[in-house]
Amino acid sequence: MGLKKQLNLLDVFCIASGAMISSGIFILPGLAFSYAGPAVFISYLLAGVLALIGVLSVIELSTAMPKAGGDYYFVTRSMGPLVGTVSGVMSWFALSLKTAFAVFGIAEVVFLLTGTPILVTAAIVCAAFAILNIIGVEAAAKLEVYLVIGLLAILGIYCFVGKLQFEAAHFRPFLPEGTNSVLSTAGFVFVAYGGLLNVATISEEVKNPKRNIPLGFLLSVLVITVLYTVVLIITVGVMDPQRLSGSLSPIADAAEQLSGKPGYILVTAAAFMAFITTANAGIMSASRYPLALSRDKLLPRIAGFVHKRYNTPVFAVGLTSVFIFCALLLDIELLVKAASTVILTANVLAALAVIIMRHSKVVNYQPSFRVPFYPVLPIIGMLFFIVLIVDMGLASIEISLGLLAASVCMYVFYGRKQAQIEYALLHLIEQVTAKELTTHALESELREILHQRDEVIDDPFDKIVKEASVLDLDGPMSRKDCFAAISEKLALRVSCTAEQMVEMLQQRESESTTAVSSMVAIPHLVIEGEGVFRILIARCKEGVRFSDRNQAVKAIFVIMGTKDQRTLHLKSLAAIAQIVQSAHFEQYWQQVRTTDQLQDILFLSERKRFHLM
Repeated sequence: MGLKKQLNLLDVFCIASGAMISSGIFILPGLAFSYAGPAVFISYLLAGVLALIGVLSVIELSTAMPKAGGDYYFVTRSMGPLVGTVSGVMSWFALSLKTAFAVFGIAEVVFLLTGTPILVTAAIVCAAFAILNIIGVEAAAKLEVYLVIGLLAILGIYCFVGKLQFEAAHFRPFLPEGTNSVLSTAGFVFVAYGGLLNVATISEEVKNPKRNIPLGFLLSVLVITVLYTVVLIITVGVMDPQRLSGSLSPIADAAEQLSGKPGYILVTAAAFMAFITTANAGIMSASRYPLALSRDKLLPRIAGFVHKRYNTPVFAVGLTSVFIFCALLLDIELLVKAASTVILTANVLAALAVIIMRHSKVVNYQPSFRVPFYPVLPIIGMLFFIVLIVDMGLASIEISLGLLAASVCMYVFYGRKQAQIEYALLHLIEQVTAKELTTHALESELREILHQRDEVIDDPFDKIVKEASVLDLDGPMSRKDCFAAISEKLALRVSCTAEQMVEMLQQRESESTTAVSSMVAIPHLVIEGEGVFRILIARCKEGVRFSDRNQAVKAIFVIMGTKDQRTLHLKSLAAIAQIVQSAHFEQYWQQVRTTDQLQDILFLSERKRFHLM
């Protein structure tokens, strides 16, 4: 069962932002300051820039394949189910750990206020958010919007008040641990931007994903990067360095220094709200990984169970909530490093997925947003992410390797026997080896996704294209030979012989050429009888000589129908005219390898749909 599209641009922005504004700003700055000193804000800024570079690849993939599971889905369709299983399990683990950090924050605040044991509060919080996300994504998203707006307002007030008591002397010495510490700290705090993966996992539930995913992603990373940088500058400028170093509540401590108890309470309330937004968005997003793995038969069917009434993945939400609670038993600093390592790895795989999808020449890979300065930005991003992963240290890498081993075992002993998934890397290998390794499965899957993305409702022309005969002709060839090949194929579907059809086509051509350009010809005939309408699609890469002016026509659309089908005839002519005028038509027409892909070009080209009265 598919998931309902119910998230708008504001929801996307707030879910991504809410997942980032939490521990990344309310807990981590003290630990990060102990590593980098006053230059810690540069580490946050650098991590934000790298997050932006990484997210460009995720945006491209999300607009081409807006499906539950996000980066798992992209990786599986680009590099195969084994790599996809590893990616899905590791990303689920990383987002769950990040969410566990937020749940810990909520439990810590409750403990300070009431003395309630942390694990008791954590269990209640996990259960509450699981129920909220089972009841519905729309309700969870509305909560996210209100909380994020409140958070931004409180942090804005904090920055304004902090500016009045700012001391530049706190920034000396600026780099006590050297330049290297700034880079390594950027890797440590990269988990603060892990929320950007969240939108990718819920992209199937986004309205108008062609617009709302790119805008939501870019706005969230830009706003949060600026916010983090400004908040860190203010915090370093107002707080005593000794007190800031290692503090687990640095913003609240700074607010207390600025405004006493009221400031402390206000920022603590903001932190509490932030932890709620991250926990809510984290459970919502992380739960989509088991759902996506189950859909592909890489996990048992129960993991993908969607409640008929609420349209939400009940089992996946429950499983994720239990795992988040269990993750609280880990050491906090190791938890952060492990989550950052996995999120960095996910960004490397996303960049690699873009490169593979682009070079695989899969025609139905049609993102509405493309990474600028390709392939420079994806490659630069991968290199930086790998450097940051190495900087994370052996312990976090060991955890990642352990997850990798567990994922491989899960695939080998379960998924490999169940899943049959075609992926773009096979198409790329085909180009190198000239061996047939693929069917039309990936193209068909992507075509259905694009129809869902664009909310396309098939019209009569789509039905005609599905039933059309398709020819891939060897050329170059003359017009007469082309008509002979076409007539032999088409005569089987109408009540006339191939010879009669060749004569009719030649006669029509002698009246006026049907070549509408040097690329396209649309021979069309009216035949005797009633209720007959046929289209034949033909390609000749080397070209057909239609006339002295049009000597290498490569796309031929033969339309043949009875007089009572005149309206359909004219509508089909108009549809073909719109399709062949698209910017990429000629490139795609020459690039595709199969006749099914030729039909896909007609299915997926932008045009006005029509319906007969």
